[in-house]
Amino acid sequence: MTMEAHAIQRHVRQSPRKMRLVADLIRGKNVNEAYAILQFTKKHAAKQIEKTLRSAVANAEQAALKQNASLDVDDLVITKAVINMGTPLKRYTAAAQGRGVPIKKRTSHVEIHVGTKESE
Repeated sequence: MTMEAHAIQRHVRQSPRKMRLVADLIRGKNVNEAYAILQFTKKHAAKQIEKTLRSAVANAEQAALKQNASLDVDDLVITKAVINMGTPLKRYTAAAQGRGVPIKKRTSHVEIHVGTKESE
């Protein structure tokens, strides 16, 4: 029996393009290996992705408790890590001759799925 769980963090105040650089590092990795990679990655996105990953692992543990199944956290693997674009914050900055120029402050939605690998 495979155990699946996921977590979504919405409206993270960083552009999806920057967050995808970090998400690509951990996709398909073991959860413990992913924690180590995220801990030593210098990018700001690593902190937000780690937060979502911890939530996904906790969700897997809770699902296992609910089904009265055994779950070893060390066997969990990141099956899917997706960074989607959130709603951009629209701001304006001053420009020449009294004009205002729009600025899009981009946000991201982080979605991480964890599961156990089928070893049969």
